[in-house]
Amino acid sequence: MNSGRRVLYHPEHVAKLRGVLDDAKADLHAMHERRVAELAELRRELDELRSILALVVSVTRQQAEADLASLRRQLETALVRLERRDPAQPLH
Repeated sequence: MNSGRRVLYHPEHVAKLRGVLDDAKADLHAMHERRVAELAELRRELDELRSILALVVSVTRQQAEADLASLRRQLETALVRLERRDPAQPLH
């Protein structure tokens, strides 16, 4: 098989290199699969957090609207009392 030329790549070395490359490819594939699974889990967590945030915003908005309605009623009551007072009477 040697035709007077120096052998640069011995078949055994090429076979070992191919094995190493195949192992590296398998490792990369496994790492990719783990990353894809991790990303899917993170997306599920993000969706859950967004849902919780939407609920918190909704409850907070409802509470703010209730507080605003209460303040408006108190203001209207105070304005009605001011309108009914005798202008001749002092405020204190």
